[in-house]
Amino acid sequence: QLQLVESGGGLIQPGGSLRLSCAISRVTGDYYAIGWFRQAPGKEREAISCMSSKGGGALIYLDSVKGRFSISLDNAKNTLLLQLHDLKPEDAGVYYCASRVNMGCSERAQMYDYWGQGIQVTVSS
Repeated sequence: QLQLVESGGGLIQPGGSLRLSCAISRVTGDYYAIGWFRQAPGKEREAISCMSSKGGGALIYLDSVKGRFSISLDNAKNTLLLQLHDLKPEDAGVYYCASRVNMGCSERAQMYDYWGQGIQVTVSS
């Protein structure tokens, strides 16, 4: 079954940048939707952005990251990237990539069948 492994998190100062990667392996089906979610302590998991392996643009769900975060999918390398700029303390949390096969993007976490283990992003001076 499809596997996802995130990397690239860590501690970053406010205003800094990070790049998160999600390695995608054992892809099944004709196409898949893949996106980034995040979860802060005591809060629900929220959708950030999603793309389809069929192409097309990214869907950005979280207004607070528009203009600061960007998602990209390299189909040749089976890697999903999330570039984070101008990070704020409220961006801190565990970031997850998630996927669903032969279906389009969804903002609802429960609609995704495959999840990475999550990676911590801490924004602090």
